[in-house]
Amino acid sequence: MNIQTASAVPAPAPPRSPEDTGLPMVMLRDILLKTIFRMSLTQVSQIARQICLPVPVTQELIDAARKEGLLEATGTLHASSSSEMGYQLTESGKARALDALSQSEYFGAVPIPLERYGEQVQRQSVRNMAMTRDRLAEAMGDLILPPALLDHLGPAVGAGRSILMYGPPGNGKSSISNGIRRALGDRIYVPRAVEHAGQVISVYDPIVHSQASTMEDDPGTLRRSANRFDARYVLCDRPNVVTGGELTLSMLDLTYNPTARTYQAPLQFKATGGIFIVDDLGRQDEPPQALINRWIVPLEEGHDILALQSGEKFIVPFDTLVIFSTNFHPNAIFDQAALRRIFFKIKIDGPSREDFLKIFAMVARKRKLPLDEASLVHLMQVKYPEIGNVYANYQPIFLIDQILAICAFEGIKPQMTPELIERAWANMFVRDEDIAR
Repeated sequence: MNIQTASAVPAPAPPRSPEDTGLPMVMLRDILLKTIFRMSLTQVSQIARQICLPVPVTQELIDAARKEGLLEATGTLHASSSSEMGYQLTESGKARALDALSQSEYFGAVPIPLERYGEQVQRQSVRNMAMTRDRLAEAMGDLILPPALLDHLGPAVGAGRSILMYGPPGNGKSSISNGIRRALGDRIYVPRAVEHAGQVISVYDPIVHSQASTMEDDPGTLRRSANRFDARYVLCDRPNVVTGGELTLSMLDLTYNPTARTYQAPLQFKATGGIFIVDDLGRQDEPPQALINRWIVPLEEGHDILALQSGEKFIVPFDTLVIFSTNFHPNAIFDQAALRRIFFKIKIDGPSREDFLKIFAMVARKRKLPLDEASLVHLMQVKYPEIGNVYANYQPIFLIDQILAICAFEGIKPQMTPELIERAWANMFVRDEDIAR
């Protein structure tokens, strides 16, 4: 299969000099001093690991700071096998570190200039991936989907464009979204932080990003063989950001920390190179039309516009497969102009009678519940006609789990009977009735 893999994504090369980082020397110096001050570091290898630069580049920064009288050598340390030279801040260095911290509390990993990150985004674009029917079907796991649905999903995922999935609740829209995420399957490089106009924006988020395991080199050795990419990036699975009824428009803007004077990237920026799922669209406090309007420029232009605390607006990459999922009919929550902006619109219906029985049998087998023909006949010929023979994908799991819970309570072995079907069915729906208050 011609699927892009982690090895196929070009790795960002580590910088070979301070100039190669793309950042001003003053900014590099201040991050160096702040990191040493805040973390009480003394050895070059320690400092290099924290600011995520190669040891030779870090040494150049230290040498430059020594020339300015901001750092001084403390002599050779013999506590480690490498016997590295130790360094400490001078009084001038401490003063400079404190002054830099008063302007921004950010320290640690040296950020990536936004323009350079944009180049890496293009190299690992979600739209560069190829998708096959077999790969997508495999990623859906045990979901039983009609072939016609894969006919629509496959081109949508392969194009890396926006998708609207709509239909009645309980038919697996969320599960399908997760299957699409699994279908992507490969890894990309996520920046720890990016820089724009001297401002630092944190991007890597352990809650959102799943870091791949990588070998670590011994920083004290001359030969480095493991991580041959810029350590200012983190190798991660393609991101998968899921939001639901809690989504607000403010969550799509930069978050400014006035105490630390740093920024946190918004959700869709963290999802770059991956998937952003807006589940339960229509359940948010924000009107669905307003949420879609916020996405118009990113969906059409391939970039987003963010604003700093000063009000300055700037362009950031937008390379994300956006999936909207709703139980409402699209015409009820969007105007036609908004619907035109969504590239693929796919209806997710309930299963046919045949597929329902396949799902029921599969779930029963997994839950180790023996099937009983008389009980199934009762379910299909007595109970489902009560609701117009409308089937939903969640119902087999619900009914079987209810039956197992009842069996456990009654102290009987797992089994199906018409009576147990009746008791399970009673918990699946709530009767319409007036309740005295």
